[in-house]
Amino acid sequence: MDRKRILLVTGMSGAGTSTTLKTLEDLGWEVVDNLPLFLLDGLLEAAPPRGMEGKNRPLAISIGVRTRDFAPEHLAQSIRRLNESPNLAIETLFLNCGGEELKRRYAETRHRHPLAMDRAADDGIAHERTLLAPLRDMADRLLDTTNMTSNDLGQWIRANYAVEGLSEPVLTVMSFGFSKGLPRNADLVFDMRFLRNPHWSAELRPGTGLDQGVIDYIRHDPAYETSLGQIETLLETLVPRYIASGKSYITIAIGCTGGRHRSVHVAERIAGRLRRDGFSPTVVHRDLSAVPKDSLEAGPAKQ
Repeated sequence: MDRKRILLVTGMSGAGTSTTLKTLEDLGWEVVDNLPLFLLDGLLEAAPPRGMEGKNRPLAISIGVRTRDFAPEHLAQSIRRLNESPNLAIETLFLNCGGEELKRRYAETRHRHPLAMDRAADDGIAHERTLLAPLRDMADRLLDTTNMTSNDLGQWIRANYAVEGLSEPVLTVMSFGFSKGLPRNADLVFDMRFLRNPHWSAELRPGTGLDQGVIDYIRHDPAYETSLGQIETLLETLVPRYIASGKSYITIAIGCTGGRHRSVHVAERIAGRLRRDGFSPTVVHRDLSAVPKDSLEAGPAKQ
């Protein structure tokens, strides 16, 4: 008999619990938010929802300082006890976040920290961090969401907690500029800075890799066809293997210096090739609207 998969989600208020639970629910998990601890055993013993009998649907439970009767020591003891059960596969995910970012999120949403309803958010954040220290120390996974957007967090959850066989993997081809940092969740990164750079053409600089003039300029590079053909051949091998491994979110990142010309065109070309191979990629141009700057680009190469 397969063990029942249980994910306990805890962590700092404002660190992304709502996004995590919503994403898990989209992935097919049964989700229970803010479960009082005295109901935990009853929930685990209860029959599955109607229509889900025999499917062994994974269960995600969030427990935190907003939970009635919350006691970290009691929860830690319960986790250790449940881990001894031969019928359960328990994992704890702790969502952490920096204090300044948490304050910014509270200010932006105009929500009050649950432990600081009548005083500054700093006090509640500090108190909560101390209160949750035992759970943070024993967590199976610790995820820092300080520099993650909601979309970043959702992608991470999809990549790590997808239910096998529930849906096809999400395949994304992303263009980006190295001058603005690597994408956090990229599985494969290809650097296009070896190709001719349209930035140093006064006529082409304002355009993007979606414009035909820019495309023609890039394609004129002697290394273009050979190198792109080799990358496409490599992807024909790697993408099916990622899918076969059960990966639910695959991101192929194509970079150039500014993220407006070479990477944009190559991302479009690669996505087109993947579609012809039977995949359904989504194309994202992360830095397409960035302002071109000479200071970010390498000097013009001799063509």
